[in-house]
Amino acid sequence: MDIPFMDLKAQYQTIKEEIDRAIFEVVDKTQFIMGEPVAGLEREFAAFCEAKYAVGTSSGTTALHLALLACDVKAGEEVITTPHTFIATAEAISHVGAYPVFVDVNEQDYNIDTNKLTKFIDTDCKYDAAKGNLINCRTKRLIRAVMPVHLYGQPVDMEPVLDLARRYGLRVIEDVAQAHGARYKGKRVGAVGDVGCFSFFPGKNLGAFGDGGMLVTNNEEIAEKSRLLANHGRKDKYRHLIIGYNYRLDALQAAILRVKLKYLDDWSEKRRQRAAQYNKLLAGAGVLTPRVQSYAEHVYHLYVISAGRRDELQNFLAEGGIKTGVHYPIPLHLQPAYSFLGYQPGDFPVAEACANQVLSLPMYAELPVQHLEYVADTIQTFFNDNG
Repeated sequence: MDIPFMDLKAQYQTIKEEIDRAIFEVVDKTQFIMGEPVAGLEREFAAFCEAKYAVGTSSGTTALHLALLACDVKAGEEVITTPHTFIATAEAISHVGAYPVFVDVNEQDYNIDTNKLTKFIDTDCKYDAAKGNLINCRTKRLIRAVMPVHLYGQPVDMEPVLDLARRYGLRVIEDVAQAHGARYKGKRVGAVGDVGCFSFFPGKNLGAFGDGGMLVTNNEEIAEKSRLLANHGRKDKYRHLIIGYNYRLDALQAAILRVKLKYLDDWSEKRRQRAAQYNKLLAGAGVLTPRVQSYAEHVYHLYVISAGRRDELQNFLAEGGIKTGVHYPIPLHLQPAYSFLGYQPGDFPVAEACANQVLSLPMYAELPVQHLEYVADTIQTFFNDNG
């Protein structure tokens, strides 16, 4: 069999007529920049996220960049995040001239460990209550924000993060690139902190036909500053209030996403159903299946198992025609690009263990049950034959 990791064509075929019509309408009107497709998606996505405001962006990375700027994170300051995520999370911090500071993940869901986060702030930092400044004792830099990543589609435990933010005057910027529609204690992620940033990369649960992103917030000032920055700092065509960027979401992508958004909750439910089938079939197979936290409604952007001899297992699956992925094989603190931060192997042992053990199996809403069963059977065979 040939089992793809994801099948974007399968999704397209289910809504082809609607997608084609939406594209044709944009082309027919020749309004490719901004306009009602973008404004409409912003309204609808804000409502979906149960947020007051949404700002379309050219990618998830630029959404993170705008969020940091709108939250007044400045050059020379620090933002706390996780080493077990895609580099875009840290890149956005670097793009504003700030420094990423990493806190290890937990072993249950691979999200930032809130106990370690609390310990880091309470023991390795100094708070100047008079100035409202939190200082990293090691680097002597001001810590301005926390950027939790809702990894693989499961929310971070946000209450401890929000409590720390209130106590120490930190902004909370959610990286929601993998968790469209997920809920934390009944509330959509992205609207839990000060601002949430989404990616519409084609492979995401809500994916465009190219790059795209969105920023959501309940803070009007953050929304307005982000909107200005995303469109050359202007409100009128040739009146620029601030120096901005060209970070706009284009109308074709917005039109496509408006069609897809209507189906997102249904697709998420189908992903949960397939995850439940995986869990059942892989019970006792020699792998650790995803653990869903009691406060979370998971949307399974990725179905990630943990296994000893991960690389051997991945090769065995490939020989059987099964495509898999590793998210992520090199933690950010060990990336060559971030060697200047001075971290060493062993600094974040859980993230480093994840890098050696996690494996993402095929997962998408249209994944045929027989394909899923074949994947599980092949994993069972590997461990039965190899002890």
